[in-house]
Amino acid sequence: MKIGLIGNPNVGKSLIFHQLTGIGVEVSNYPGTTVDLFSGTLCYRKERIDLVDLPGIYSLEGKSPEEEIVRNFITGEEVEGLVAVLDATHLERNLYLLLQVAEYKKPLVVVLNMMDEAEKRGIEIDREKLSSIIGTEVIPVTATQGKNVGEIIPAILFRSRTPDITIPYDLHIEAAIRTLVSVHGISRVVALQALQGMVDDPGIAESAGTLAREIEEVHRMSVQQIIAGNRHRCARVIAEKVIRKREEVTAGSLDTLLTSRVWGPVILCAVLAAILLSVFSIGSYLEEFLVGSFESLIVQPFLSLGLEPLPEQIGLAILLALQAGLGIAFPFIFTFYIFISILEDSGYLTRAAFLADSTMHRLGMHGQGIIPLILGFGCNVPAIMGLRLLRTRRERVIASFLVSMIPCSARTVIIAGIVAVFVGFGAALSIYVITFGLIILTGIVLSRITPGERYGMILELSPLRVPEPGNVLAKSWYRIREFLVIAMPLLVAASIVLGLLQYIGFFSLFAELVAPFSETILGLPGYAASALLFGILRKEMALETLVILSGTADLASVLTAGQIYVFAVVSVLFIPCISTIAVLVKVVGARITFLVSLYTLILGICIGALINILVV
Repeated sequence: MKIGLIGNPNVGKSLIFHQLTGIGVEVSNYPGTTVDLFSGTLCYRKERIDLVDLPGIYSLEGKSPEEEIVRNFITGEEVEGLVAVLDATHLERNLYLLLQVAEYKKPLVVVLNMMDEAEKRGIEIDREKLSSIIGTEVIPVTATQGKNVGEIIPAILFRSRTPDITIPYDLHIEAAIRTLVSVHGISRVVALQALQGMVDDPGIAESAGTLAREIEEVHRMSVQQIIAGNRHRCARVIAEKVIRKREEVTAGSLDTLLTSRVWGPVILCAVLAAILLSVFSIGSYLEEFLVGSFESLIVQPFLSLGLEPLPEQIGLAILLALQAGLGIAFPFIFTFYIFISILEDSGYLTRAAFLADSTMHRLGMHGQGIIPLILGFGCNVPAIMGLRLLRTRRERVIASFLVSMIPCSARTVIIAGIVAVFVGFGAALSIYVITFGLIILTGIVLSRITPGERYGMILELSPLRVPEPGNVLAKSWYRIREFLVIAMPLLVAASIVLGLLQYIGFFSLFAELVAPFSETILGLPGYAASALLFGILRKEMALETLVILSGTADLASVLTAGQIYVFAVVSVLFIPCISTIAVLVKVVGARITFLVSLYTLILGICIGALINILVV
């Protein structure tokens, strides 16, 4: 039995999904898209149930990938039932989507979530009356406490019903629906879609188009506006019937402070700075411990085995990949997801997006993009995984370029380790200025040339609440598991390739071949260019390899200040590390990952060459 969870964003749908499915969760792209679907399997009274957490949407009749996916899912023959999750604190707004879902005549159960918040706000909902109006069972739930969540599966299995509510549309709309149903033998919901230009059949589209033009001439507004208005009016009427006490808004609340134009940005900057410092400090400490332990307990004993060169090289490549992956996964990614889960469950994440929206628009994104950009300073990998916070592919593509350019902690090691030490603090600071300038310029350009529709940000402010520690840890684990299962194998495979290239002497040959170009264009010796390639495995390895190949840690004795500066700039802007590339492939696809890598490669070389010409 296949069941879909449907609802607006931020209604607690995903929390209900994880509570029902436990650890049996799979993440996959919907065919032909980059939109993720969470699916899980559970068993109830020997009945196998496949539960799918559909993307949060506000309407079933938009053109975004998420809305198309949900429409296709609902109309699929394998779907045997739907669970519509509604926010009890904003019932009228949520009823608009529910009314659209009801028109598809699929077995349905309605879940009223956040009942505890509704009670705090003095909102009382007559669920029996709502059930009689919609024609389906209505279950009151408080998902953060797990209250009544266990009633959902028995209800959908044994008590789900097809909704019998009919939205009273305008007389002209109703007449057009009857005509299309009679002439073409289609369902009422297909007729509604046809009137809004959402069918592929040429005959139906032509008939519907003629009727739609006649209606628009009479009403002086589009059919879409008429239908949407009728649905909103129906939702308002239902809400007035079932809500016994309206929400009272109190002035001077915490929400007013968090979203104010004066103190809101100050609090946001403080929160983001605290998260960045926490992720960086906790991550750095744990990374040092994990990497050091892995080195002493596994890598060194392996090297002491005295294997043949080829097996040793391949084995070492695998171990280094595991060391790099584990050194990033739990110290940085897991820590990052804990903080993001706290922000989500507390309700502050939507307020942060609201405050940052106007600024992020200049870079072609909505307010949600501020979180991954800030977290990129700690590590690009969790920042890239955080791009799932962005709702459209266009925003994720733009953000993937920008996040990949942000100087993460590993790049900071290079800037601080050689530029600040051998050139000067001012020179090190100038690299950040150059990088930020390029990021802003790249964002402005990409916002103008990146294809895809630009959607306004319709944002529901989640209720402020104290996060449940168990929910935070569970959500963080679900998210990091994807990195371990998907990104780690790619990291290992790429590391093996690099190990084989090193074994066959590719890097020595590369240094000889690239030396004329490197010396002429960048002013760097060939071995420095080879060191840049090792930065693809881990950014700080570019510095480590440079020290090894130059034969001394005193780089000022073998390189000029200008060469050190150029090497650092190119390292910071150069191709992202393998871990970042592996996650990019998962989040935005191989083509965009290739373009990001190519762009950063060209950008790094061009900026390095320009500095070599102007300064060195």
